[in-house]
Amino acid sequence: MANIWSNWSDKMLQLLRRMNNFYLPGSSCTTCLRFEVAGEQVGWVPSKVASILTHYSEVFNPPRDGAITLCQNLDSYSRRSEAVDAVLQTLRKEGSLTCLKGWRDEKYEVMPKFCDTPLMCMERSATSLFGVKRYGVHVNGYSRDENGELRMWLARRSITKQTHPGKLDNLAAGGLAAGISVKHTMVKECEEEACIPADIAETARPVSTVSYTYEDEEGVFPECQFVFDLELPSEFQPRVGDGEVQHFYFLSMDKVKEVLVSNEFKPNCAMVVLDFLIRHSYIEPDTEPHYQEFVAGLHQTL
Repeated sequence: MANIWSNWSDKMLQLLRRMNNFYLPGSSCTTCLRFEVAGEQVGWVPSKVASILTHYSEVFNPPRDGAITLCQNLDSYSRRSEAVDAVLQTLRKEGSLTCLKGWRDEKYEVMPKFCDTPLMCMERSATSLFGVKRYGVHVNGYSRDENGELRMWLARRSITKQTHPGKLDNLAAGGLAAGISVKHTMVKECEEEACIPADIAETARPVSTVSYTYEDEEGVFPECQFVFDLELPSEFQPRVGDGEVQHFYFLSMDKVKEVLVSNEFKPNCAMVVLDFLIRHSYIEPDTEPHYQEFVAGLHQTL
């Protein structure tokens, strides 16, 4: 058994490193340009994207001092948003950037920190081109079984999802769209994805954030997930709602831990569950050799 969990520990550490690969030696971090708006850094632009943006001189200034900036006349939220969106619409039609093929018609706010006033908004699928931080809401749903043991509800994503189709997921989750609050998003996703009534969803407790930055062929992904714990009544069972989920499972914590490092799990959702396991003492520093690295890997911020 010790060897099994040691192997588990190593796999989880590998997952965390993969989800934070922007910080590792050999990443594009050293070659990215800062994306600055109104004098504030709000993201990272990969060099190959920067070379494309130089063709749109009416919106983007030529790179200078390691930064990409917007033209001076774009001096308001609406002007910035509209000008950048026009460029993105053109790039979308050209079809050369893979990430824009997943266009969502959903806007994300752009700001240095979550507590700051948004400087502009941007199409969700384009945020990786600018390394803009994306925010989301994830809900750990759990109940007690007939023996009083804690068990967790997990969802399996629909095979029609644009990203990670068919993978295991948290009970409910969703991106934080422009102008929508964290709590409203949490309640909405619970209702839409798992048919959880608002009066139950509103009992969820905000407990943590999980932050990480990774890169792949589509760009840079700094992300922060607002995490909620929702203890459901023992007699309640979530139901498939809007079609983003195909099935729900009610698993023992040992089984949850087992599937967490499998290829079945959506990686950032596995991080949210790992955070739950640590906070509820299913993983402890005296028995987990990578405990400190786990905690650090869940809270990496630029």
